Amino acid sequence: MPERLAEMLLDLWTPLIILWIALPPCIYMAPMNQSQVLMSGSPLELNRLSEEQRILNRSKRGWVWNQMFVLEEFSGPEPILVGRLHTDLDPGSKKIKYILSGDGAGTIFQINDITGDIHAIKRLDREEKAEYTLTAQAVDWETNKPLEPPSEFIIKVQDINDNAPEFLNGPYHATVPEMSILGTSVTNVTATDADDPVYGNSAKLVYSILEGQPYFSIEPETAIIKTALPNMDREAKEEYLVVIQAKDMGGHSGGLSGTTTLTVTLTDVNDNPPKFAQSLYHFSVPEDVVLGTAIGRVKANDQDIGENAQSSYDIIDGDGTALFEITSDAQAQDGIIRLRKPLDFETKKSYTLKVEAANVHIDPRFSGRGPFKDTATVKIVVEDADEPPVFSSPTYLLEVHENAALNSVIGQVTARDPDITSSPIRFSIDRHTDLERQFNINADDGKITLATPLDRELSVWHNITIIATETRNHSQISRVPVAIKVLDVNDNAPEFASEYEAFLCENGKPGQVIQTVSAMDKDDPKNGHYFLYSLLPEMVNNPNFTIKKNEDNSLSILAKHNGFNRQKQEVYLLPIVISDSGNPPLSSTSTLTIRVCGCSSDGVVQSCNVEAYVLPIGLSMGALIAILACIILLLVIVVLFVTLRRHKNEPLIIKDDEDVRENIIRYDDEGGGEEDTEAFDIATLQNPDGINGFLPRKDIKPDLQFMPRQGLAPVPNGVDVDEFINVRLHEADNDPTAPPYDSIQIYGYEGRGSVAGSLSSLESTTSDSDQNFDYLSDWGPRFKRLGELYSVGESDKET
Repeated sequence: MPERLAEMLLDLWTPLIILWIALPPCIYMAPMNQSQVLMSGSPLELNRLSEEQRILNRSKRGWVWNQMFVLEEFSGPEPILVGRLHTDLDPGSKKIKYILSGDGAGTIFQINDITGDIHAIKRLDREEKAEYTLTAQAVDWETNKPLEPPSEFIIKVQDINDNAPEFLNGPYHATVPEMSILGTSVTNVTATDADDPVYGNSAKLVYSILEGQPYFSIEPETAIIKTALPNMDREAKEEYLVVIQAKDMGGHSGGLSGTTTLTVTLTDVNDNPPKFAQSLYHFSVPEDVVLGTAIGRVKANDQDIGENAQSSYDIIDGDGTALFEITSDAQAQDGIIRLRKPLDFETKKSYTLKVEAANVHIDPRFSGRGPFKDTATVKIVVEDADEPPVFSSPTYLLEVHENAALNSVIGQVTARDPDITSSPIRFSIDRHTDLERQFNINADDGKITLATPLDRELSVWHNITIIATETRNHSQISRVPVAIKVLDVNDNAPEFASEYEAFLCENGKPGQVIQTVSAMDKDDPKNGHYFLYSLLPEMVNNPNFTIKKNEDNSLSILAKHNGFNRQKQEVYLLPIVISDSGNPPLSSTSTLTIRVCGCSSDGVVQSCNVEAYVLPIGLSMGALIAILACIILLLVIVVLFVTLRRHKNEPLIIKDDEDVRENIIRYDDEGGGEEDTEAFDIATLQNPDGINGFLPRKDIKPDLQFMPRQGLAPVPNGVDVDEFINVRLHEADNDPTAPPYDSIQIYGYEGRGSVAGSLSSLESTTSDSDQNFDYLSDWGPRFKRLGELYSVGESDKET
């Protein structure tokens, strides 16, 4: 440590000593050197010079330097002298004063105004500010007038090695494949130094490795890290820590240094083959295991990782290659042995397999290290299990004629117990597949018999399921499908394929084909259908029609003559006998209806009815019926419309235009005061049915029938209205079936402009006996008659 401190002090003071030795001669030689003085005499002295001198002597101008230097980080007991300013105008009489201005003047740099000496009064750092621009001027001591124009100069801060190198991006991480060759580039690092890279070697860096050898090396100038050993194995060591140093001063003694770390990780390559953990594996499996079940797992370990460790498994040899298979589990990196085909303990009790594991991704660079695969032996022992019965066939196909006798044997199924104990077997039919119970089976020998008659025309195939069950263990059952085909026998006679109706034109020609018919047979003979057609024996010599067999197994009916007339005979019936070619053959008789029709000249049927002769030309019976129906519908609509209009205009009560009671003001609703001028039609109170003594209700239907009461005669126009109302009120009060015809209604609207209050007494708190209607006489002539009516009523009550 003392040695390192001495080296640093030596590096620091060496440039200072050199500067100290060189600086004073330069300063004191300045007045004698005309090119380095700041000023060359005063203006007064220049005025005294002769004209000749002015021509021969040039004006001398210039300061000692245009730049000065000062060391950074200098911290002595006294301010450091930077330099001295001097002018030729200064005779040494102390009449000149030096002034300093600019960057740091007065704060960092201070000038002696008499001698011109410039001192640095603060510690300087080049990394903060490398140079300062200042202005110097000589002025008269007494008047402060400038003796010469100001001159600008620069003070540069000289660098010293005071900053150590730094790795700004550290620590570093890098990867390199394992087994790499010598000199493989890993990465490069970079350090920075804040010192001046131009002046000296303060910023010249040299790199070296402090830790991490002999595995890695570094280029001293470029800082590129490379492998220093070949074939480094990740499986031996995966991660390395490297300490890197950067030293300035070109790596010489006394330089400053900085360090960082680099973590190097070796990435994996496929340089290791898979290896089974054991050479022999043992597994056992019951014989009744389900196909696809995993029997066991084998695993080959690989020291590599990722895809380099992936292996595929195969069965390459053994006596069970057809019964077993092996698949690879990508997650667990092992092989799964599964069952492909059923096992039988009674047939073979053990199997031996040879299993191989091989890498999926092989790197050809390392193929010389040997085969990247391994093998192992697998022994599988089959265990005995109680197995269900086994049928002699996986499916059965039986055939039976549809006319087979009941309880006849259709076929037989057989099954056995594959176990050594060989339990007896019982057979049964799954009735869900034989809902109609058409078949039975013998429980002991498996013979299937017919239980109900069969009909091929209804169902050709019957699919049932037979169940075989062990008698010693009823849980052991097996099922087998049985397909029963019903064979055809000739038990159906042929008949027309459809309902035929032939049309014969009156203007037809002899030998013309009237209709072509075909036959059908529900039976299905092996050689196909072949039908024979003939007429009934008594109609062989039919004078009107004849038949002709066609090659396509159809029949054509031909007319023997022309001149058919539908007025004489409209319909002809032609019985035809159809026979099949079965054994024995069956036949049936079908009747063809032939209708005589009127046709156009080109043979198009127009009408087949006799009535068509009496219809107008161009109109058929159907057209006339449609026209007539439309006319009747229009008449009905017109009558209905007229009836509805008459019913709407008919008044409820007969109205007499000369009835004087029309002048009575209506009061069965709330009046509109003085603005209400609408007259009241008293005719609505008259019921013409009252003449007969029967008063039916028009608003509601009476629930009870009552005897008609004796009505009054029609009221003449001059009758007293009060008497008329009282009579009608008496009739309404004595009617037991319904409320009075003029039902009471509530009106909540008071007309605008009414001088009087409401005429309604429905909301009055007093009784009728408490009301006085004398004030009605004071309302004017319009209410005079009403006042008289109420006055009469009050007098009647008093009486």
